[in-house]
Amino acid sequence: MAVEFISAVHTDSGASGPAASSRTGFDPGYLRRYARALDDGGFDHTLVAYHSASPDALQVAQFVATHTERVRPILAHRPGVVFPTHAARALATLDRISNGRLSLHIISGGSDEEQHREGDYLGKSERYERSDEYIRILRKVWQADGPVSHEGKYFRFEGYHSDVKPVNGLIPVSVGGSSQDAYRVGGQQGDIFGLWGEPLKETAEQIAAVNTVADAAGRPRPRIWVSFRPIIAPTDELAWEKAHRTLGVLKDAAKNTESLRHYRTTGRPANVGSQRLLDIAERGEVHDRCLWTAPAVATNAAGASTALVGSPETVARALLDYVDIGCELLSIRGYDPLNDAIDYARHILPLVRQELAHRAATAQAA
Repeated sequence: MAVEFISAVHTDSGASGPAASSRTGFDPGYLRRYARALDDGGFDHTLVAYHSASPDALQVAQFVATHTERVRPILAHRPGVVFPTHAARALATLDRISNGRLSLHIISGGSDEEQHREGDYLGKSERYERSDEYIRILRKVWQADGPVSHEGKYFRFEGYHSDVKPVNGLIPVSVGGSSQDAYRVGGQQGDIFGLWGEPLKETAEQIAAVNTVADAAGRPRPRIWVSFRPIIAPTDELAWEKAHRTLGVLKDAAKNTESLRHYRTTGRPANVGSQRLLDIAERGEVHDRCLWTAPAVATNAAGASTALVGSPETVARALLDYVDIGCELLSIRGYDPLNDAIDYARHILPLVRQELAHRAATAQAA
């Protein structure tokens, strides 16, 4: 199993999502430093997130690709915003700019309120149906030698042709979510399937659900991507002290309605993934080796929000627990994004990779 690490870039020095205390929108100098820190630190991929209020993700991904040499951007993309023929050409162009480093993360949308901000009024099941059709169109355009026509439930066009193709013929496609619709589309269409950090038992159950769909469709099982917000310090005790300080910052930021006015949705989250995180938090604050759910409660489970808390050795062992149940892509990003990314590169990535190399050497010798 080839295990790889994912981070997430940020476009300004404010923390992400509900942890944000200030927003300048886009700071090219900060983003350049951030992207190069990931490149130099040995991360394999970095997510370029999407939100209706954020800087344009496609242009951010191009900026990242231009200012790095090896880290691979994973571009989050909403099918309801751009017509698929245009997206196919734009994505292929970006893949050429990055010399084949691009991956695509399809976001069907878990919040009706957020989707309405960009004029998307389809229901959740319909959005997943549209994503399925959208992915099939992208691949059809990328692989076609001549004009392509399509007539489906959500898209129709005739005689489309693009002169630009991805470097490797196709761009890897990631799908994420925790609903049955997500499992279906991810199992049938995804090269990668993304999960938020739940306890090992629940994560294994979700992996099995996705694999069952992929097996039934007769296609390769997607690589599993799991996301956490590690909080590390030299010892477990110091890490938990740091964790509770971080929690205080998150709670204070959640009260700042002005800085979060474009990012907040009202009431209990509509998406299943956030609901699951909150339900898990009700069952306990700490799960397995060191999975901490309190940040999910503080942020109303807005995105990947559960933490792994401990020394680098403890957190590395926890990540390896997820590798052992089938997770190949480990997404780790902190609530202090740039500084945490530098710390992870120094202290977490080497430990996990050393253990995996030891396991491989042991298996080969045996």
